[in-house]
This record gives sequence, C-alpha cells and structure tokens, in this order.
Amino acid sequence: MYKTKIAGIGKYLPENVVTNHDLTKVMDTTDEWIQERTGIRERRYGTKHKESTTTMAARAAEVAIERAGTTKESIDFIIFATLSPDYFFPGCGVLLQRELGITNTEIGALDIRNQCSGFIYALSIGDQFIKSGMYKNILVVGSEMHSMGLDFSTEGRNVTVIFGDGAGAVVLQPSDDVSEILTTKLHSNGTHAEELAFINPGCHGGYHLGTEQFGYPDPNTYGGIFLTPKMVEEGMIYPNMNGQFVFKLAVQKFPEVIQEALVSQGLQTTDIDMFIPHQANLRISQFVQKILKLDDSKVWNNIQKYGNTTAASIPIALCEAWEAGKINKGDLVCLAAFGSGFTWGSALIRW
Repeated sequence: MYKTKIAGIGKYLPENVVTNHDLTKVMDTTDEWIQERTGIRERRYGTKHKESTTTMAARAAEVAIERAGTTKESIDFIIFATLSPDYFFPGCGVLLQRELGITNTEIGALDIRNQCSGFIYALSIGDQFIKSGMYKNILVVGSEMHSMGLDFSTEGRNVTVIFGDGAGAVVLQPSDDVSEILTTKLHSNGTHAEELAFINPGCHGGYHLGTEQFGYPDPNTYGGIFLTPKMVEEGMIYPNMNGQFVFKLAVQKFPEVIQEALVSQGLQTTDIDMFIPHQANLRISQFVQKILKLDDSKVWNNIQKYGNTTAASIPIALCEAWEAGKINKGDLVCLAAFGSGFTWGSALIRW
C-alpha cells in the first residue's frame, strides 16, 4: 500500500476586505459585539459577477499544482468540497476542470457536500485513492463564496457576520519519504440537522418536520412550487443557526475526534507541532486549545482576518501557516473540523 503526502498547497482570498464597521452600515451591530462573540474583525468578499466559488478554487489550485512540481495536465482526479456551488447542478468539480483548461484529459471529478467538515472528508477520500494506487496526482479543493447568499439585515446578523469567501487547495501524491497522512477520522449524526441548516428552497416539502413550519403549503393546493412567499417574508431562504447548540456540540466533538486520531497512532497531544482547527469561531478554537493544553505557538487561527470560510478554512489556514514557516518537514500537523449535518472529522499528517 502506498503512503499519501501533501505535495503542494495554495490559497486564494478575494481582495475586497469587509470590516465589522462596514457591516454596521447595513445592520444593527457593532464591532465590539461581533468580536466578543466570534473573534472576527474582518472578512473577504468576492467580486460579484467576476468571481465565483469555482474561479477562486482555480486560483488556489494553480498555486498548489505549481508548488507540487507538477502540471495541470498531470492531475488525474479532482475532489471539490463546498456548500456554496456556482450552480445547483452540475457541481463545481467539472467547472474547475474547465476553468483550469484540462478538459482534454477527461479525468474524474467528485463533488462533496460536508460543509465545514468538507475538506477533511475530501482529504480522507483522496488519501484512500492514493493508497490504493488508483490515482497519483489528486487535486483536493475547498472553496466558498458565502457573500452571495447571506441576509444583510439585522434579522440575519447572527449568521451573516460570521462568514467570508475564499479557497484553499492541495495536491496529493504518493510519498517516498517521511511525509504522509497518518490517519483520518470521520463522523456524523443527523439527529439535529436543522439546528444549522439552509433548508429553503428545497424539495422536502416539510416531510417529518411539519409542512407549514418551514413554509411549505399542501402541494395539491400550491401546484408543486417549492419557493413560497412565506419563505421569503420570514427569511427562510437564508442559512439559520442555533449558535449555542452548535457551540456546545462543537467543543465536545472537537477534542473527541482529535484524541481518537492520536490514540490510533500511539500519539499524545504533546506530540502535536501544529493544530489547525476549522475556523468556525475563535471562542470554539480557544476552548478546544485549552482542553488540549496547547500553547499559542502550536495553534493557527486566522478567523480574525477571513471569517468562517467553511470548507475552505482549513486549507487556507494550513497554507498560511506553512507559508509563515510554522510547519516544517517531519512536523506532526493535526486538522479538525465540526459543522452542519452534523459532521466532524480529524486528520493527522506527518509533514
């Protein structure tokens, strides 16, 4: 069985910086209120009609491919993680293939929808493909353009102030030295899926949740239309989150899945050289850091600058830490994420 390494890494952040003070112009909030609850000072937004989830992914991918010492034509599989695709369908994987100009090779492209845990899930899938010998140059991408689908009103502020746009990418290759993905651990529990969800518009019709609760009238009365005035008037067409519920579950599952990975490799938290959590909320990251007893030099947070970029947050932070010289050959890097679904996972990487 082959080993898998991260051969190249890249990131892309849009130029448009949106500060907390900028948001106070369109909603009832303050810089102090946002920072106290999330740790965020600013975030990036893509340029409407010029940038998209796919175009940002392409820019990050080009950097990762160059750093991997390979070419776009050598990529033999694409795995794309996002919750904010360009289209309802087709997925961004084939759009990225087109954007990179590698359609002649007709490689496979896989889209996954695991929200904040998307990159960990994608990394795990790519790891298995490399280990089996099926592929040799896998492009794994996490990219998000949240700014196109947020509620920029006071009613939507609890969610809107959190999210930003950006993309991160890695190229996975077989490893011939110490570098390898040691393990990945993946979990989910859909019991409380609606506590962090973007439900409408959709095709569920309310099913077990109660038809009228989520804006769906009797389909026999409404002719099968799945976007109704109630959905628009009551803000159901935007993401919704029970923040306290998510926080409590996140600070429980983060340490659990990290310890699971460490134990499987006979390692301890003291062996971690760099911990990169999904950038959901600075308070969550700090809480988990305290539980793991890691000092500041071993944790990388950048949510202060970029907000929560969900599937893109880990590869962006990983790339930033590496570029800053905080990750070196042989270091043990721990990645972990928790998000909507709920899904969560971790990865241990010997860099």
